[in-house]
Amino acid sequence: MEHHIFGVAEVNQLVKCLLDNEPLLQKLYVRGELSNYKMYPSGHHYFTLKDPEGALRCVMFRGQASKLRFRPENGMKVIAAGRISVFPRDGAYQLYCDSLTPEGAGDLAVAFEQLKARLYEEGLFDPAHKKPLPPYPEQIAVVTSSAGAAVHDMIRILNRRYPLAKVILLPVRVQGAEAPPEIAGAIRYADKWKIGDVIITGRGGGSMEDLWAFNDERVARAIYGCETPVISAVGHEPDVTIADFVADARASTPSNAAEIAVPDQTELLRRLRGAGERMEQSQEARLEALRQRLDALRTSRVMTDQLAYVQDRRMELAHVQQRLGDLSGALVSRRRERFSTLAAALDAMSPLKVLGRGYAMARREDGALLKSYQDVSAGDHVSVTLGEGGFSCTVDTSYKKERKR
Repeated sequence: MEHHIFGVAEVNQLVKCLLDNEPLLQKLYVRGELSNYKMYPSGHHYFTLKDPEGALRCVMFRGQASKLRFRPENGMKVIAAGRISVFPRDGAYQLYCDSLTPEGAGDLAVAFEQLKARLYEEGLFDPAHKKPLPPYPEQIAVVTSSAGAAVHDMIRILNRRYPLAKVILLPVRVQGAEAPPEIAGAIRYADKWKIGDVIITGRGGGSMEDLWAFNDERVARAIYGCETPVISAVGHEPDVTIADFVADARASTPSNAAEIAVPDQTELLRRLRGAGERMEQSQEARLEALRQRLDALRTSRVMTDQLAYVQDRRMELAHVQQRLGDLSGALVSRRRERFSTLAAALDAMSPLKVLGRGYAMARREDGALLKSYQDVSAGDHVSVTLGEGGFSCTVDTSYKKERKR
């Protein structure tokens, strides 16, 4: 019996036909853990699904991969949907994946947490970057759908609370694939051309899919790059979006955003009336104080007696003169006593006092004072000063006086 001999490609093709014709393998859901996940420049994704007992090679082509709303990571538990087939060139079977869903959580929830974590690390949620809202805005730019109920609620509340502000609507789509670039573009336009002193962006409530445009990274970066303060007003109170974290202020609803953006004219009027009343009371008190002062001046002595002021100043002048005289007399007395003391001390140290007791003072012709017999020689002329008068003489001899023993 002669056996048919197959080529390798024939065997692979035969197996591929068998697998492709098995209905159970054409729409297969597989639970496993992502491993060796790689994204190639071509846009195709290659990875392995594994569990404790085995592993399955998988591929997701660019068309299906572009629809992913989260970033697959190694170790993530997922459910992959696709078909089993063989790539004839390699002869290995693999799962051709059409969709990938995180197990235990929707892909949108995972994508939300991933983007939130990444933008947080980049500092887009930093409170230091947030700008204060203007207290009295003149113009308000609203980036939202012109067809939704949210915009009508905001305009109604803004006109009721603060009709001085001009509301400028920049209509955009707030749902669908076209919404994120439109919202981001409108925000950048409003900021660049200073359309408003504050920007409100948002929409009414809906499912997570409905609100997803405000979880888009392009919208988040547009809000972060604004110099104009931005208020995020998306959905209802429990709804939280990435735009809420990046914006300078978060409103629980679009209506709440209108309340945050402008002051209440009723409250402003109340405060103005209160300020007016306080100002009036202050001026009345000031006028009363001036009135009392005027009455006191009117009844004062200076007003009833025209010379009283001059007489009072004259008495003050006399008192000052008396004090100056007393002070100058005391000063002269102290200086006179000090002079007498110094004169007495100087007189006690005067050479004339010594001469008066019988001593004499001799000088040479050059005026030098003689202190020793060696200062003169025989024949020198010497002048002698006495306590009273003096005389001149010629030296016969000079000698050293011997001390008595």
